[in-house]
Parts: sequence; structure tokens; C-alpha cells
Amino acid sequence: MGVDRPDEADVPSDGHADHRNDQGGGGGGRAGRAGGGQAEDSHRQEYYAELRLAVSAEQSVTAQQAAAREQAAAQKWDGTEKESRWMWTEYQRRWPSEERPSVDRSAGPLGSWRGEGNRSLDRAVNGRVEAECDRVAEREQEKISPALRAIESQDPDRHLVGFDHRLKGHDRIKEKVCRSIKNFGRSPEQAVSRVPDAIRYTFQYQETRYTQGVLADITRLKDQGFELDKLKNSWSHDQYKGINSQWIEPDSGQRFEVQFHTRISFEAKQLTHGAYERLRTQQADKFEQMVLEAFQKKVTADLPVPLGAESIPDYPERKADAR
Repeated sequence: MGVDRPDEADVPSDGHADHRNDQGGGGGGRAGRAGGGQAEDSHRQEYYAELRLAVSAEQSVTAQQAAAREQAAAQKWDGTEKESRWMWTEYQRRWPSEERPSVDRSAGPLGSWRGEGNRSLDRAVNGRVEAECDRVAEREQEKISPALRAIESQDPDRHLVGFDHRLKGHDRIKEKVCRSIKNFGRSPEQAVSRVPDAIRYTFQYQETRYTQGVLADITRLKDQGFELDKLKNSWSHDQYKGINSQWIEPDSGQRFEVQFHTRISFEAKQLTHGAYERLRTQQADKFEQMVLEAFQKKVTADLPVPLGAESIPDYPERKADAR
């Protein structure tokens, strides 16, 4: 036996409609069935309307709770930021920049380059590095940035920040190039191509939409044809919080970096950038190094971690004890 469908409820089992109530009289027949169907539709519409209201109310409460948490985190961060800026001012007073070793970048033959730590490039090599830096800028302008802007347009709840600083300065590129040429014997062109953040971007998300936003944008980057080379999740670290990823544009082999931040984690990164730069030069003595690391830990200690952010896997994935 089959199961009656709703519109077959008044059909007898022999397959013929019962005509006894079709010939006028009373409230039966088709009119009665039509009235019953209209009432059923009306009740169904009322049910769905009430269900939509209930879901909407639940979403509203959830959104309000999330907004309250973000506001509380922002207020706490305001206090941390104020105190941290004071600490950085005290550091600069204790270690004024004019007392640190300086670099005479004008030294050396015309057309050569000299950087920190006695790093230098002769005229011929420096010219080749400059030419390759120009090619990097062309790839950024013609293909990579338009693709990142297209990705940005697909989600109005987050945006690119620091876009004007997407190209790394030539001096910083040359510092990395010097090490690459010296340590690995690479050509100037190969050395520049290996710099992972010669082009860099940062997506900034609302805290409550961070995890799903990052995962969606990783997929969008792949859909644009970019190849994921590395992804490092640092939300569990004590001196820097956020996610850094490195990508390759396959036609040119150009590498670029994409960082994923919340507003607060991005501001913390900006606030600790001076300390990071000083530590990077490896010119600080042990005591100054300890102060700088303590400062970074202070800034990032109470940063709110978006729900699910720590579960975004590294690429290539690292073992749990490798952090």
C-alpha cells in the first residue's frame, strides 16, 4: 500500500473520486476541501512566520552578545595600548636612537649599496637587484593587487589595511638578498625572487567573523590561481598573534605575503613593530633584548583570540611539539 500524499487524502482506494458531495448542497464538496486547504496553508504560513521570528530573535541575541564581547575587548585593549605606548616611550628614553650604531649608506663606490651589519652590494649586483625590484613592482601592479582587490570585494565585512605599504622598501629587500647571495650562492634575480614578502597584504576582520573569513579568503586566493606555499598560525604565541601566509603567482613565480588580523591584533603588530625591527638587527645586548621581548609579550598578553582561530592549520602542517 502506498502512503497518501496531502493532495490525495480525499481519493478512495479504488482510484475514483467520491462524487456524492460534488453536487451542491451544504458546505461539502470541492468548496469544503478548498476551504480546508486554504486554512491549512494559512496555518502553515503562520508557522513559518513564527519560526522566522524565533530564528531572527535568536540571531539577534547572539549578535548582541558578540558585539558586547567585542566592545569589552576593545575597551580593555584601549587601556593596554595606552600603557604600552608609555612603556615604549620609556624604552626610547633609555635607549635613544642617536646612541645606536648608524649605517653610512653613502659609503662605497658610486652605484653600490651598503646596509646594516656591513652588508653591501657592488655596483653591478646592485643594478641587477634594482632591475628585479622594478619587475616585482610590475607584477604587483598588473596582476597580484588587482586579484587581491577582487577578493576584497567579495566580502564587505572585512577589508585590506595598510595597502599603501604593500611593496617592501628596496633597502629591506637588499638586506635579505645579501644573505641569500652569501649563504646560498644565488644570483641577484634568484635572491630577489626568494624574498617572501617583497609584496605583502593584510586582511582585517571583525573578531566574530575572523575564522570563517580567513578560511573563505584562503579558498578565494586559490580560486584566483595562486599557490599556497606556507601558512603559519601564531595565535597561540606570546609575542605575536595573527596568521601569516606566503603565496606564489605561478606564471611569474612571484612570491607574496598575506596576513590575517583582527583590528586589535593588527594594532598590536603595529605597536610592536619597532621592537621587532630592533631585535631583527641583532644589535641589542642581552638586557635590551630581554626588555624588547618583555614589551612584545606585554602588548600581546591579553589580545582576544577569535573563536576557532587557533584551529586553523599550518601549511605544511607542523607537529604539535614543534611550536
